[in-house]
Amino acid sequence: MGLVDYETSAGVATVQLNDPPFNGYTFEMMKDLDAAILEARFDPDVQVIVITGHGDRFFCAGANVNMLKEADPTFKYYFCLHANETLLRLEHTPKLVIAAINGHCVGGGLEVALACDIRVARKGSGKIGLPEVSLGVLPGTGGTQRLARLLGPAKALQFMIEGTTVSVDEGVERGLVHELWECASNADFMAKTMEYARRFTRPGKASLAVGAIKRAVVSGVEMGLEQGLALERELQAQLFVSADAKEGLAAYVDKRKAVFSGK
Repeated sequence: MGLVDYETSAGVATVQLNDPPFNGYTFEMMKDLDAAILEARFDPDVQVIVITGHGDRFFCAGANVNMLKEADPTFKYYFCLHANETLLRLEHTPKLVIAAINGHCVGGGLEVALACDIRVARKGSGKIGLPEVSLGVLPGTGGTQRLARLLGPAKALQFMIEGTTVSVDEGVERGLVHELWECASNADFMAKTMEYARRFTRPGKASLAVGAIKRAVVSGVEMGLEQGLALERELQAQLFVSADAKEGLAAYVDKRKAVFSGK
């Protein structure tokens, strides 16, 4: 994967956007990201996916502006369509996805991060925002939809029409970032991210249940309440017959720590 580095370790797949200095994405990078998502999805040993950027200045600066400037309207349309499909694939993969924001995360970079389940950031690492309006366009890789679902329509609308960018530190206050860590270096930040990611891997955590919770939330929020409850019941029924549920209930009764197998 030429523009995306991929490696796995102890249940965690690390996906690194690698096109310095800005890690801006092109169609070629999105194809590589798509391939990495599928690789992680099909690997039974991968329980958590971490997405980050190469270096310590940029998580991702969004779509490569020079590419967009030169492309014709038909290419731009299909480029956006493929990017939408790629991030939907990421969002609907029933494994926890963590965005490790190690630098500026703006425009399409934030849109990638919004398609992740949890966003963690290194304190003081850069800016975060959707400033596309300053280019005469809108956030076209899911930003208008995911930000509105995250913050609510009114706050999201104001954020986008003002083209606001804020520090990642302020991103916590605005609800864009879940965890903010003060780290001496990017290496320390990634080590802490991996430590955090492994909190959601077996044998200490029931990864099947984590995946089912994600599915219930991601799909259920788009449904009516009755349909969402039906989905929740079906997922719960699947979990009740799993080895993990049997182990979890037995461990509770026996007053011991559960050892989950992911089965």
